[in-house]
Amino acid sequence: MTWWKEGIIYQIYPRSFRDSNSDGIGDIRGIIDKLDYVASLGIDIIWLNPVFESPNDDNGYDISDYYSIHPEFGSMKDFDELLESIHNRGMRLLMDLVVNHTSDEHAWFLKSKENAINPYHDFYFWLPGKEGSPPNNWISFFGGSAWEYEPDLDAYYLHLFTRKQPDLNWENEQVRKEVQDITRFWLDKGIDGFRLDVIPLISKRLDFPEADLSDFGKVIETVYSNGPRVHEYLQELNKEVFSNYDMKTVGEGPGITQKTVNDYVAADRKELDMIFHLDHMSIDHGPQGRFDPVAFDLPAFKEIFSSWDQAVGDRGWLSIFLDNHDFPRMVSRFGNDGEFRVESSKLLAMLILTMRGTPCIYFGSEIGMTNVAFDSLLDYRDVETLNYYEIYKQNSDFDELDFLNLVHRQGRDNVRTPMQWDHSAHAGFTTGEPWIKLNPRYTEINVENDLASDASIIHFYRDLIKIRKAHPALVYGEFELLYPNHPQLFAYLRTTGDESFLILLNFSEDQMEIPTELYGYKEVIGNYRVSHDHEKLKSWEARLLTSH
Repeated sequence: MTWWKEGIIYQIYPRSFRDSNSDGIGDIRGIIDKLDYVASLGIDIIWLNPVFESPNDDNGYDISDYYSIHPEFGSMKDFDELLESIHNRGMRLLMDLVVNHTSDEHAWFLKSKENAINPYHDFYFWLPGKEGSPPNNWISFFGGSAWEYEPDLDAYYLHLFTRKQPDLNWENEQVRKEVQDITRFWLDKGIDGFRLDVIPLISKRLDFPEADLSDFGKVIETVYSNGPRVHEYLQELNKEVFSNYDMKTVGEGPGITQKTVNDYVAADRKELDMIFHLDHMSIDHGPQGRFDPVAFDLPAFKEIFSSWDQAVGDRGWLSIFLDNHDFPRMVSRFGNDGEFRVESSKLLAMLILTMRGTPCIYFGSEIGMTNVAFDSLLDYRDVETLNYYEIYKQNSDFDELDFLNLVHRQGRDNVRTPMQWDHSAHAGFTTGEPWIKLNPRYTEINVENDLASDASIIHFYRDLIKIRKAHPALVYGEFELLYPNHPQLFAYLRTTGDESFLILLNFSEDQMEIPTELYGYKEVIGNYRVSHDHEKLKSWEARLLTSH
């Protein structure tokens, strides 16, 4: 068994999963309390978003101490118990490794900015300005300049994310050794691998060229990512650390393309084991990113899955996902979170769990949690949303309601509202005041309700996971896209030598005719419980069929 290919990943955003001490913030002990629930889904691997010491400018992705657990999440003793409890249930743990940048409150950065001659100064990128302006026109992923001026040094430091997230200088060999030490520390504890945050960004183009900002996606691909030494750095980290442990890595892939993916994940490259590519996550983004929306196009969506599968081929591996802590709830984005919330949630589950690649389920998707539409920007917590609000306000034609509608559609807090366990106060997440408001739909959408219904989304996930694990064709089988230009139907085959499955997904409220050449397959599972019409698909209907 190749555990990281055949397993199912479940992503936990700890701040929002379960609060055990009534302070309104999810914590490690809250996760421990719910491990039996996670295991009951059929999960094999838990990916835990950062729990390290952090000022929380970007909810833990700004790390100030890689060797400590943030007190709001608990203690190292709690973490050790969590790891043991995960392993005792036959599951594994991936931790989130954030090493493109640190917090500006990390000891390295505090020393770095003391003066230009101490050994830590070179841990980060410090450049002089140009005629009183930043060194170049690079902008942050979160809006505004990617450079911050430090008056005491009369220099700017680089931060591709918030100003409190200065980028590490991997050109410095000592930085790379520190990263190696960090990874050894956690692997020696017994964790099973890492999800590597924005890992293609770690090598910088040292000429710091001006960027064409008309298309930010292209800037990410050609300027920020895939730098001249990125593969050297990853191969070094693999050789010095990863290859010495029974562990696996999944890299977040901004800027990685179909042409370059196997440079990162091909087995003979000895870099990463798999990546999350992001092409489908930007399918409804315009040139200026998430707050510049364009219409969703199903044929383009299908082509992304097909062409990426072809791109990795037999050399590499992908992880399949439709939402995570950075992107909206999948049923609100790709499905119908109103009348057909249950049906389309199940349809999207079938997509994730029948693709070639390791499925990754974001917490709450298994009950069909939806986006949230808070009435005021005061209710939002995400630094990206708040930064862009300040930027957009400067435009003369700015309309606050229009911006709020964009946040309702694309903002990251859509997926950061607390887990909806039951219909009690605060959805059983906490007995205190939650760090961010609950989605008001929790009285309708919660784990307790789903567990009580045989027809629920959660039971559909459990059934699909069992089916996937029982059939190698759904893990390793060839993928063949059918009807690529059909505006409504996402259909594909998964085939090995002795097994063949047909998946039919109706991405629409409208019923549709099934092509006659697809008649004759036998149904394995579907998202409607009534007897099926072999000639038609109902609204948002999903069917998994076999030729046997």
